[in-house]
Amino acid sequence: MNTRTAVITGASAGIGEATARALASAGFHVVLGARRLERLRPLAEELSGTAHQLDVTDAESVAAFADRIPECHVLVNNAGGAKGLDRIADADEEHWRWMWQTNVLGTLRVTKALLPKLLASGDGHIITITSIAGHEVYDGGGGYTSAKHAQSALHRTLRSEHLGDPLRLTEIIPGMVETDFSVNRFGGDTERAAKVYEGLTPLTAEDVADVVAFAATRPPHVNLDQIVLKPTAQYSGSRVHRQ
Repeated sequence: MNTRTAVITGASAGIGEATARALASAGFHVVLGARRLERLRPLAEELSGTAHQLDVTDAESVAAFADRIPECHVLVNNAGGAKGLDRIADADEEHWRWMWQTNVLGTLRVTKALLPKLLASGDGHIITITSIAGHEVYDGGGGYTSAKHAQSALHRTLRSEHLGDPLRLTEIIPGMVETDFSVNRFGGDTERAAKVYEGLTPLTAEDVADVVAFAATRPPHVNLDQIVLKPTAQYSGSRVHRQ
């Protein structure tokens, strides 16, 4: 049996890195994409995978990345993120532009570029990691929630448009995951980021990666459309129980 290839975006840290490890353990050849090539190369070497530089906000970078990949069976759209927590009245348009470029157009670019190879594989699978922010709203999250809603809509539209094709689509919808997400959101403010997870046990990157690997290893006739996972202490984006 030939080894199947899984492509992971945003693979240099957090959920992307954990997903690379989980899929490599499941027997996939992993192709890792991220801007920080110096972080990718050691990981790719460790996992006997392949590392290529990728900036999902740059169309030329995406095209060059896709050209280096001879075949693709699984695509994990993981690259994304948030900036700021401003109310709409105080919205920073540059933050909004970055969030839409990364979460929405980045997912669109990579998916379009690799779609022919996914279909040609005879059993393609697109796994997009969105967020509960793509299904809820909360004060101060307008830029991020709107981008994640759009990313989720893009993914679900693909599910309809490719019904009957050899292509499965799974949306992974995590709640609070303790990675560098909040540190990046708050511009490197580690104290502020730590307060997000105070008093509760959040998900880990490995928790999400386990779910990705489970979805990716189902038989071809099984499509897990959506999987929502949250910490036990979290009910919604704005309601959590803290000790």
